[in-house]
Order: sequence, then C-alpha cells, then structure tokens
Amino acid sequence: MSVQIVRLLGVVAAFTGAGEASAQTGDAARGLSYARRACAECHMVEKGERPQGRLLSGPSFERVAAVPGMTGMALTAWLTTSHPTMPNFIIEADRMDDLVAYIRSLAPSPG
Repeated sequence: MSVQIVRLLGVVAAFTGAGEASAQTGDAARGLSYARRACAECHMVEKGERPQGRLLSGPSFERVAAVPGMTGMALTAWLTTSHPTMPNFIIEADRMDDLVAYIRSLAPSPG
C-alpha cells in the first residue's frame, strides 16, 4: 500500500473516530460475501489471503483494518471517498454496514 494511502487512512481515522458509537449494526458474514463479489478483483478481502499472482490495485482489507484508529465511521468515509486508485464504485447503503462490520472484524486483537 502506498505511503499516501496509509496517511489518508490515518487522517480519516483520526478525524472520524471521536464520538463513534460502539454498537455494530452490520453483519460481518454478509459483508464478506459482498466483498468476495464486489471487491476481490482489486483487494485481498480475506484474512491471511495471498495475492497468488494477481495484480491488485488496492490495499488488503486486513491491512486497512489494522490502521490505528480505524473505526466504522472512518471506514465508511474511506469507502465513500474517491481516491486515485479506486474507481467510481458506489456501495449500496444496505451493504455498507455489512462491509464495514466485515473489515472491522479483520482488525488485530488489542493486547
């Protein structure tokens, strides 16, 4: 992942983390299913996944989830904000919470 994307994720996480409710409304299993269909062409979406010869243009979801301060609100902002390597891809509102729940499930355990 480029340094610029990591910085962008960190800034988004820092500015959106304050005041986020701790309740999770999405379903991580549905989020994984959606990610496999809609995101896997450009991202490694599963924990521990390896590129296996694919040329991927986006960061792995596991790496995104590991960005310090990456909250649900920060992920929503990241997923809805265009950035150079992301095409104009619109995630349906009823899928966003599931996808966010799934990506957050990949975050390393504290401790």
